Amino acid sequence: MKKIELLAPAGDLERLKIAVLYGADAVYLGGKKFSLRSRASNFELADIAEGVRFAKEHGANVHVTVNMLPHEDDLDGLCEYLKELESIGVTAVICASPHIAMTAKKVAPKLEVHISTQHSSTNSAAVSFWNEKGMDRVVLARECTLEDIRRTSMKSELPLEVFIHGGMCISYSGRCVLSNHMTARDANRGGCAQSCRWKYRLYDKETQLHDEHDLFSMSSKDLMAARYIPDLIEMGIASLKIEGRMKSSYYIATLVKTYRMLIDEVYETGRLSDKRMEWYCNELSKAENRPTGVGFYEGQPLPQAHLYGVNGAGVTQEYIAYVLDYDESEQMATLEVRNHFCGHIAAEVFGPHIAMREFQLEDLYDLDGNILEVANKPMQIIKTHVSVPMEKDAMIRKVMKKDRSMIY
Repeated sequence: MKKIELLAPAGDLERLKIAVLYGADAVYLGGKKFSLRSRASNFELADIAEGVRFAKEHGANVHVTVNMLPHEDDLDGLCEYLKELESIGVTAVICASPHIAMTAKKVAPKLEVHISTQHSSTNSAAVSFWNEKGMDRVVLARECTLEDIRRTSMKSELPLEVFIHGGMCISYSGRCVLSNHMTARDANRGGCAQSCRWKYRLYDKETQLHDEHDLFSMSSKDLMAARYIPDLIEMGIASLKIEGRMKSSYYIATLVKTYRMLIDEVYETGRLSDKRMEWYCNELSKAENRPTGVGFYEGQPLPQAHLYGVNGAGVTQEYIAYVLDYDESEQMATLEVRNHFCGHIAAEVFGPHIAMREFQLEDLYDLDGNILEVANKPMQIIKTHVSVPMEKDAMIRKVMKKDRSMIY
Protein backbone atom coordinates (compact mmCIF):
# COMPACT_ATOMS: atom_id res chain seq x y z
CA MET A 1 0.00 0.00 0.00
CA LYS A 2 1.28 3.45 -0.91
CA LYS A 3 2.06 5.61 2.11
CA ILE A 4 -0.45 8.33 2.82
CA GLU A 5 0.48 11.82 1.59
CA LEU A 6 0.92 14.76 3.98
CA LEU A 7 -0.23 17.85 2.09
CA ALA A 8 0.68 21.27 3.50
CA PRO A 9 -0.26 24.86 2.58
CA ALA A 10 2.16 27.45 1.23
CA GLY A 11 1.26 31.13 1.11
CA ASP A 12 4.60 32.12 -0.41
CA LEU A 13 7.97 30.67 -1.41
CA GLU A 14 9.43 30.85 2.11
CA ARG A 15 6.55 28.85 3.55
CA LEU A 16 6.72 26.35 0.70
CA LYS A 17 10.35 25.63 1.52
CA ILE A 18 9.60 25.33 5.24
CA ALA A 19 6.75 22.88 4.57
CA VAL A 20 8.97 20.70 2.38
CA LEU A 21 11.96 20.84 4.74
CA TYR A 22 9.81 19.88 7.72
CA GLY A 23 8.37 16.80 6.04
CA ALA A 24 5.46 17.54 3.71
CA ASP A 25 5.08 15.11 0.81
CA ALA A 26 3.33 17.78 -1.22
CA VAL A 27 2.38 21.44 -0.91
CA TYR A 28 -0.53 23.36 -2.37
CA LEU A 29 -0.40 27.02 -3.30
CA GLY A 30 -2.31 29.67 -5.16
CA GLY A 31 -1.16 31.64 -8.15
CA LYS A 32 -2.09 35.22 -8.88
CA LYS A 33 -4.91 34.01 -11.12
CA PHE A 34 -7.99 31.80 -10.66
CA SER A 35 -7.35 31.17 -6.95
CA LEU A 36 -9.19 31.80 -3.72
CA ARG A 37 -7.40 33.38 -0.73
CA SER A 38 -6.55 36.56 -2.63
CA ARG A 39 -5.20 38.08 0.62
CA ALA A 40 -2.48 35.43 0.77
CA SER A 41 0.80 36.48 -0.85
CA ASN A 42 0.26 33.97 -3.67
CA PHE A 43 2.76 33.11 -6.38
CA GLU A 44 3.91 34.55 -9.66
CA LEU A 45 4.64 31.88 -12.27
CA ALA A 46 8.39 32.31 -11.76
CA ASP A 47 7.92 31.64 -8.02
CA ILE A 48 5.83 28.56 -8.76
CA ALA A 49 8.59 27.29 -11.04
CA GLU A 50 11.20 27.85 -8.31
CA GLY A 51 8.94 26.14 -5.79
CA VAL A 52 8.50 23.15 -8.08
CA ARG A 53 12.27 22.86 -8.51
CA PHE A 54 12.85 23.02 -4.76
CA ALA A 55 10.08 20.52 -4.01
CA LYS A 56 11.29 18.05 -6.64
CA GLU A 57 14.84 18.24 -5.26
CA HIS A 58 13.42 17.11 -1.92
CA GLY A 59 11.07 14.45 -3.30
CA ALA A 60 7.88 16.50 -2.93
CA ASN A 61 5.13 17.62 -5.31
CA VAL A 62 3.36 20.93 -5.90
CA HIS A 63 -0.39 21.31 -6.34
CA VAL A 64 -1.86 24.63 -7.49
CA THR A 65 -5.31 25.86 -6.54
CA VAL A 66 -7.34 26.94 -9.55
CA ASN A 67 -10.43 26.85 -7.40
CA MET A 68 -12.35 30.06 -7.94
CA LEU A 69 -15.93 29.87 -9.23
CA PRO A 70 -15.44 32.11 -12.28
CA HIS A 71 -17.83 34.59 -13.79
CA GLU A 72 -17.77 35.18 -17.53
CA ASP A 73 -15.06 37.83 -17.41
CA ASP A 74 -12.82 35.67 -15.17
CA LEU A 75 -12.10 33.10 -17.88
CA ASP A 76 -9.68 35.09 -20.03
CA GLY A 77 -6.25 33.46 -20.11
CA LEU A 78 -7.33 30.21 -18.44
CA CYS A 79 -5.98 27.84 -21.11
CA GLU A 80 -2.64 29.61 -21.30
CA TYR A 81 -2.30 29.58 -17.51
CA LEU A 82 -3.00 25.84 -17.27
CA LYS A 83 -0.49 25.10 -20.03
CA GLU A 84 2.15 27.15 -18.19
CA LEU A 85 1.53 25.23 -14.96
CA GLU A 86 1.95 21.97 -16.86
CA SER A 87 5.17 23.14 -18.53
CA ILE A 88 6.90 24.07 -15.25
CA GLY A 89 6.22 20.68 -13.68
CA VAL A 90 3.24 21.25 -11.37
CA THR A 91 1.80 17.87 -10.35
CA ALA A 92 -1.86 18.76 -9.93
CA VAL A 93 -4.44 21.52 -10.06
CA ILE A 94 -7.28 21.76 -7.53
CA CYS A 95 -10.53 22.81 -9.21
CA ALA A 96 -14.00 23.74 -8.01
CA SER A 97 -15.44 24.76 -11.37
CA PRO A 98 -16.40 21.87 -13.70
CA HIS A 99 -15.39 24.03 -16.65
CA ILE A 100 -11.89 24.64 -15.28
CA ALA A 101 -11.49 20.95 -14.40
CA MET A 102 -12.52 19.79 -17.88
CA THR A 103 -10.43 22.48 -19.56
CA ALA A 104 -7.36 21.34 -17.61
CA LYS A 105 -7.88 17.78 -18.82
CA LYS A 106 -8.16 18.99 -22.38
CA VAL A 107 -5.34 21.54 -22.68
CA ALA A 108 -2.87 20.28 -20.02
CA PRO A 109 -3.24 16.48 -19.93
CA LYS A 110 -0.09 15.91 -17.85
CA LEU A 111 -1.67 17.73 -14.91
CA GLU A 112 -3.63 15.72 -12.41
CA VAL A 113 -7.00 17.32 -11.65
CA HIS A 114 -8.20 17.19 -8.06
CA ILE A 115 -11.80 18.14 -7.33
CA SER A 116 -11.92 20.76 -4.57
CA THR A 117 -13.75 20.39 -1.26
CA GLN A 118 -15.90 23.28 -2.48
CA HIS A 119 -17.70 20.81 -4.71
CA SER A 120 -19.24 19.23 -1.59
CA SER A 121 -18.48 15.61 -2.49
CA THR A 122 -19.97 13.67 0.42
CA ASN A 123 -20.51 10.18 -1.00
CA SER A 124 -19.18 7.49 -3.35
CA ALA A 125 -21.71 8.37 -6.08
CA ALA A 126 -20.17 11.84 -6.35
CA VAL A 127 -16.72 10.28 -6.54
CA SER A 128 -17.91 7.92 -9.29
CA PHE A 129 -19.25 10.90 -11.25
CA TRP A 130 -15.84 12.57 -11.19
CA ASN A 131 -14.15 9.31 -12.10
CA GLU A 132 -16.35 9.09 -15.20
CA LYS A 133 -15.25 12.62 -16.11
CA GLY A 134 -11.61 11.55 -15.99
CA MET A 135 -10.57 13.34 -12.79
CA ASP A 136 -7.68 12.05 -10.66
CA ARG A 137 -8.61 12.75 -7.03
CA VAL A 138 -11.52 14.06 -4.97
CA VAL A 139 -11.16 16.22 -1.87
CA LEU A 140 -14.08 15.21 0.32
CA ALA A 141 -16.31 17.83 1.91
CA ARG A 142 -15.36 18.84 5.45
CA GLU A 143 -18.92 18.01 6.51
CA CYS A 144 -18.19 14.26 6.12
CA THR A 145 -18.13 12.19 9.29
CA LEU A 146 -15.50 9.53 9.87
CA GLU A 147 -18.11 6.91 8.98
CA ASP A 148 -19.00 8.81 5.77
CA ILE A 149 -15.32 8.77 4.83
CA ARG A 150 -15.05 5.07 5.62
CA ARG A 151 -18.09 4.08 3.55
CA THR A 152 -17.07 6.33 0.65
CA SER A 153 -13.52 4.96 0.63
CA MET A 154 -14.77 1.37 0.44
CA LYS A 155 -16.57 2.12 -2.84
CA SER A 156 -14.33 4.85 -4.21
CA GLU A 157 -12.74 4.44 -7.63
CA LEU A 158 -10.49 7.48 -7.11
CA PRO A 159 -7.92 8.49 -4.49
CA LEU A 160 -9.51 10.55 -1.71
CA GLU A 161 -8.14 13.54 0.17
CA VAL A 162 -9.45 14.77 3.53
CA PHE A 163 -8.75 17.76 5.75
CA ILE A 164 -7.18 17.03 9.14
CA HIS A 165 -6.29 20.49 10.47
CA GLY A 166 -7.11 24.15 10.07
CA GLY A 167 -9.90 26.65 9.67
CA MET A 168 -13.49 25.58 9.07
CA CYS A 169 -15.93 27.70 7.09
CA ILE A 170 -19.32 28.46 8.62
CA SER A 171 -20.92 27.80 5.22
CA TYR A 172 -21.28 24.43 3.54
CA SER A 173 -17.92 23.40 2.07
CA GLY A 174 -16.76 27.00 2.00
CA ARG A 175 -19.39 28.30 -0.42
CA CYS A 176 -20.15 31.43 1.55
CA VAL A 177 -22.14 34.55 0.62
CA LEU A 178 -21.72 36.44 3.91
CA SER A 179 -18.68 38.29 2.62
CA ASN A 180 -20.52 39.25 -0.58
CA HIS A 181 -23.50 40.58 1.36
CA MET A 182 -21.60 42.48 4.05
CA THR A 183 -18.56 43.80 2.20
CA ALA A 184 -19.25 43.20 -1.52
CA ARG A 185 -16.17 40.95 -1.57
CA ASP A 186 -16.87 37.64 -3.31
CA ALA A 187 -15.61 34.72 -1.22
CA ASN A 188 -15.92 32.36 -4.18
CA ARG A 189 -13.73 34.55 -6.36
CA GLY A 190 -10.93 34.96 -3.82
CA GLY A 191 -12.12 37.94 -1.77
CA CYS A 192 -13.45 36.49 1.50
CA ALA A 193 -13.56 39.11 4.28
CA GLN A 194 -14.12 36.38 6.91
CA SER A 195 -17.30 38.08 8.13
CA CYS A 196 -18.11 34.95 10.14
CA ARG A 197 -15.18 35.71 12.46
CA TRP A 198 -16.39 39.18 13.38
CA LYS A 199 -17.99 39.79 16.78
CA TYR A 200 -21.70 40.64 16.71
CA ARG A 201 -24.25 42.20 19.05
CA LEU A 202 -27.56 40.37 18.75
CA TYR A 203 -31.02 41.88 19.20
CA ASP A 204 -34.59 40.65 18.88
CA LYS A 205 -36.19 43.96 17.93
CA GLU A 206 -35.25 46.05 20.99
CA THR A 207 -34.30 43.13 23.24
CA GLN A 208 -30.56 42.56 23.70
CA LEU A 209 -29.60 38.90 23.33
CA HIS A 210 -25.84 39.13 23.55
CA ASP A 211 -23.45 39.30 26.47
CA GLU A 212 -21.14 42.32 26.22
CA HIS A 213 -18.32 40.15 27.60
CA ASP A 214 -18.96 37.36 25.08
CA LEU A 215 -20.11 38.79 21.76
CA PHE A 216 -21.56 36.35 19.25
CA SER A 217 -19.43 34.96 16.44
CA MET A 218 -20.51 32.61 13.69
CA SER A 219 -16.99 31.30 13.28
CA SER A 220 -16.30 27.67 14.07
CA LYS A 221 -13.35 26.27 15.95
CA ASP A 222 -10.42 25.09 13.87
CA LEU A 223 -10.28 21.42 12.95
CA MET A 224 -7.78 19.14 14.66
CA ALA A 225 -8.27 15.50 13.64
CA ALA A 226 -4.97 13.96 14.73
CA ARG A 227 -6.72 11.21 16.68
CA TYR A 228 -8.35 9.86 13.51
CA ILE A 229 -5.18 9.48 11.45
CA PRO A 230 -4.74 5.76 12.25
CA ASP A 231 -8.31 5.17 10.99
CA LEU A 232 -7.73 7.23 7.85
CA ILE A 233 -4.56 5.28 7.09
CA GLU A 234 -6.43 1.98 7.52
CA MET A 235 -9.11 3.19 5.11
CA GLY A 236 -6.54 3.80 2.40
CA ILE A 237 -7.11 7.57 2.17
CA ALA A 238 -4.60 9.03 -0.27
CA SER A 239 -3.86 12.42 1.29
CA LEU A 240 -4.16 14.27 4.60
CA LYS A 241 -4.54 18.02 4.10
CA ILE A 242 -3.63 20.91 6.39
CA GLU A 243 -5.50 24.18 5.80
CA GLY A 244 -3.71 27.50 6.18
CA ARG A 245 -2.23 29.30 3.17
CA MET A 246 -2.39 32.54 5.16
CA LYS A 247 -0.68 31.07 8.24
CA SER A 248 2.90 31.77 9.35
CA SER A 249 6.03 29.74 8.66
CA TYR A 250 6.14 28.80 12.33
CA TYR A 251 2.55 27.53 12.26
CA ILE A 252 3.28 25.42 9.18
CA ALA A 253 6.57 24.06 10.56
CA THR A 254 4.95 23.07 13.85
CA LEU A 255 2.04 21.25 12.23
CA VAL A 256 4.01 19.58 9.44
CA LYS A 257 6.75 18.37 11.79
CA THR A 258 4.25 16.96 14.28
CA TYR A 259 1.97 15.30 11.72
CA ARG A 260 5.02 13.89 9.92
CA MET A 261 6.19 12.24 13.14
CA LEU A 262 2.68 11.00 13.97
CA ILE A 263 2.11 9.46 10.54
CA ASP A 264 5.52 7.79 10.52
CA GLU A 265 4.96 6.36 14.00
CA VAL A 266 1.57 4.93 13.01
CA TYR A 267 3.19 3.14 10.07
CA GLU A 268 5.99 1.84 12.31
CA THR A 269 3.97 0.75 15.35
CA GLY A 270 0.29 0.69 14.42
CA ARG A 271 -2.23 2.13 16.86
CA LEU A 272 -0.78 4.61 19.35
CA SER A 273 -1.45 4.62 23.07
CA ASP A 274 -3.71 7.32 24.48
CA LYS A 275 -0.71 8.84 26.23
CA ARG A 276 1.29 9.00 23.01
CA MET A 277 -1.59 10.52 21.05
CA GLU A 278 -2.07 13.09 23.79
CA TRP A 279 1.58 14.07 23.37
CA TYR A 280 1.03 14.71 19.67
CA CYS A 281 -2.12 16.74 20.35
CA ASN A 282 -0.19 18.85 22.83
CA GLU A 283 2.57 19.46 20.26
CA LEU A 284 0.00 20.55 17.69
CA SER A 285 -1.51 22.96 20.20
CA LYS A 286 1.77 24.88 20.31
CA ALA A 287 0.92 26.42 16.94
CA GLU A 288 -2.65 27.41 17.73
CA ASN A 289 -4.12 30.84 18.13
CA ARG A 290 -7.71 29.57 17.99
CA PRO A 291 -9.57 26.79 19.83
CA THR A 292 -9.79 23.45 18.06
CA GLY A 293 -12.37 20.70 17.77
CA VAL A 294 -12.97 17.57 15.74
CA GLY A 295 -15.28 19.22 13.23
CA PHE A 296 -17.76 16.75 11.76
CA TYR A 297 -15.65 13.63 12.31
CA GLU A 298 -17.93 12.42 15.14
CA GLY A 299 -21.14 13.65 13.53
CA GLN A 300 -23.11 16.89 13.64
CA PRO A 301 -21.31 19.00 16.27
CA LEU A 302 -23.20 20.82 19.00
CA PRO A 303 -22.65 24.59 19.37
CA GLN A 304 -20.36 24.22 22.40
CA ALA A 305 -18.13 21.79 20.51
CA HIS A 306 -18.06 23.73 17.27
CA LEU A 307 -18.58 27.46 17.64
CA TYR A 308 -15.75 29.80 18.54
CA GLY A 309 -16.34 31.05 22.09
CA VAL A 310 -15.02 33.75 24.33
CA ASN A 311 -12.05 31.68 25.49
CA GLY A 312 -9.53 31.80 22.68
CA ALA A 313 -6.82 29.18 22.59
CA GLY A 314 -3.79 31.42 22.60
CA VAL A 315 -0.47 29.61 22.25
CA THR A 316 1.65 27.67 24.70
CA GLN A 317 4.88 28.62 22.98
CA GLU A 318 6.01 31.83 21.30
CA TYR A 319 8.23 31.63 18.22
CA ILE A 320 11.33 33.69 18.95
CA ALA A 321 14.16 32.76 16.55
CA TYR A 322 15.09 31.03 13.30
CA VAL A 323 18.39 29.15 13.13
CA LEU A 324 20.49 30.45 10.24
CA ASP A 325 23.59 28.37 11.03
CA TYR A 326 25.03 26.05 13.66
CA ASP A 327 28.70 25.41 14.40
CA GLU A 328 28.69 21.98 16.02
CA SER A 329 32.32 22.12 17.14
CA GLU A 330 31.77 25.41 18.98
CA GLN A 331 28.12 24.66 19.88
CA MET A 332 27.34 28.14 18.60
CA ALA A 333 24.06 28.96 16.86
CA THR A 334 23.47 31.95 14.61
CA LEU A 335 19.89 33.12 15.01
CA GLU A 336 17.52 35.48 13.25
CA VAL A 337 15.26 37.18 15.81
CA ARG A 338 11.53 36.83 15.22
CA ASN A 339 10.10 37.98 18.58
CA HIS A 340 11.37 39.75 21.70
CA PHE A 341 13.34 37.53 24.15
CA CYS A 342 16.15 37.56 26.70
CA GLY A 343 18.89 35.13 27.56
CA HIS A 344 18.62 32.53 30.33
CA ILE A 345 15.00 31.54 29.67
CA ALA A 346 13.38 28.16 29.05
CA ALA A 347 13.13 27.50 25.32
CA GLU A 348 12.40 24.67 22.94
CA VAL A 349 13.95 23.85 19.59
CA PHE A 350 12.67 21.70 16.74
CA GLY A 351 13.87 21.31 13.18
CA PRO A 352 13.59 19.35 9.95
CA HIS A 353 15.70 16.52 11.37
CA ILE A 354 15.50 17.04 15.14
CA ALA A 355 12.59 16.38 17.44
CA MET A 356 11.25 18.90 19.94
CA ARG A 357 13.59 19.43 22.88
CA GLU A 358 13.62 21.88 25.78
CA PHE A 359 16.81 23.69 26.78
CA GLN A 360 17.99 26.79 28.61
CA LEU A 361 19.05 29.76 26.53
CA GLU A 362 22.44 31.16 27.54
CA ASP A 363 23.97 34.60 26.95
CA LEU A 364 23.03 36.36 23.71
CA TYR A 365 25.70 38.09 21.60
CA ASP A 366 25.62 40.54 18.72
CA LEU A 367 27.89 39.92 15.73
CA ASP A 368 30.68 41.95 17.40
CA GLY A 369 30.66 39.64 20.42
CA ASN A 370 28.92 42.05 22.78
CA ILE A 371 26.49 40.55 25.29
CA LEU A 372 22.87 41.59 24.69
CA GLU A 373 20.43 42.10 27.55
CA VAL A 374 17.54 41.55 25.16
CA ALA A 375 16.99 40.60 21.52
CA ASN A 376 14.20 42.94 20.46
CA LYS A 377 14.85 43.93 16.86
CA PRO A 378 12.95 41.88 14.27
CA MET A 379 15.29 40.03 11.85
CA GLN A 380 18.33 40.97 13.99
CA ILE A 381 21.20 38.46 13.66
CA ILE A 382 22.60 37.23 16.98
CA LYS A 383 24.62 34.31 18.34
CA THR A 384 24.30 32.08 21.40
CA HIS A 385 25.85 28.91 22.80
CA VAL A 386 23.51 25.92 22.90
CA SER A 387 23.95 22.57 24.61
CA VAL A 388 21.36 20.52 22.70
CA PRO A 389 21.30 19.23 19.11
CA MET A 390 20.69 22.08 16.68
CA GLU A 391 20.58 22.48 12.90
CA LYS A 392 20.16 25.06 10.17
CA ASP A 393 16.49 25.92 9.50
CA ALA A 394 15.43 24.89 13.01
CA MET A 395 13.05 27.09 15.02
CA ILE A 396 13.28 28.16 18.65
CA ARG A 397 10.25 29.00 20.77
CA LYS A 398 9.84 30.37 24.26
CA VAL A 399 8.12 28.00 26.67
CA MET A 400 5.00 29.52 28.20
CA LYS A 401 2.86 27.44 30.51
CA LYS A 402 -0.87 27.48 29.84
CA ASP A 403 -3.77 25.21 30.74
CA ARG A 404 -4.92 23.41 27.58
CA SER A 405 -7.79 21.45 29.18
CA MET A 406 -10.51 23.43 27.38
CA ILE A 407 -8.89 23.49 23.96
CA TYR A 408 -9.32 19.96 22.61
